[in-house]
Amino acid sequence: MVDKNIIEQAWENRELLNEKPVQQAINEVIELLDSGHLRVAEPANEGWIVNDWVKKAVILYFPIRKMETIEVAPFEFHDKIPLKTGYKEKGIRVVPHAVARHGSYIARGVIMMPSYVNIGAYVDSGTMVDTWTTVGSCAQVGKNVHLSGGVGIGGVLEPVQAAPVIIEDNCFIGSRSIVVEGVKVESEAVLGANVVITQSTRIIDVSGETPIEHRGVVPARSVVIPGTYTKSFPAGDYQVACALIVGKRKPSTDLKTSLNDALREYNVAF
Repeated sequence: MVDKNIIEQAWENRELLNEKPVQQAINEVIELLDSGHLRVAEPANEGWIVNDWVKKAVILYFPIRKMETIEVAPFEFHDKIPLKTGYKEKGIRVVPHAVARHGSYIARGVIMMPSYVNIGAYVDSGTMVDTWTTVGSCAQVGKNVHLSGGVGIGGVLEPVQAAPVIIEDNCFIGSRSIVVEGVKVESEAVLGANVVITQSTRIIDVSGETPIEHRGVVPARSVVIPGTYTKSFPAGDYQVACALIVGKRKPSTDLKTSLNDALREYNVAF
């Protein structure tokens, strides 16, 4: 296992990046991320733990790398970070033109339609990364998640203590939805098309007699649609975007079919 003190020392003193043992430690972190043996964030007994020293290693990886030309005929790239390889051996289906960077973890059984997964991200088994979806740096995506076409899962490197976006197991994220700024979508939640959630977005549960507001977390098994609320400004009253929880997935419904069914039950686009 990597001595994280080496990473911490290099973070405080960038001159240490010229030393071979430091470069070796940084490269080892990236290899462990790529193989899934190390994660930027991991589930714990209560919530998630952010391994900020791992994020520091990812940031330090850039200055020790040199720009290289990467040729995937007939395409050409010019970057510091190589592309992920060995998909057949890893049991991953990758449709042209899907791209994942080395240092991201893609588990066996994942399907990548033309999409992009950035360094530090973790995508667990059985997940569908649909067409033109982006999984940003260090984002954590659970098992059997469906990221629909054009979904944007935000990335984060700095500040290093900031939590990444977390999509827990068995979630469905509808087309063109955006989840950023370290928002956590808890297990089995369903987001309809065009839902945008940031840390400041009001997530309002309107399924009961009185509204209940959340921020930064979509509760487990929630069915969410885009909405608006009225906000007063000096120039007048205007509609501001929010997210509305309109109900819960029914526990009696089979998980594999309930993703779309949960949206149909509430007449929601997906």
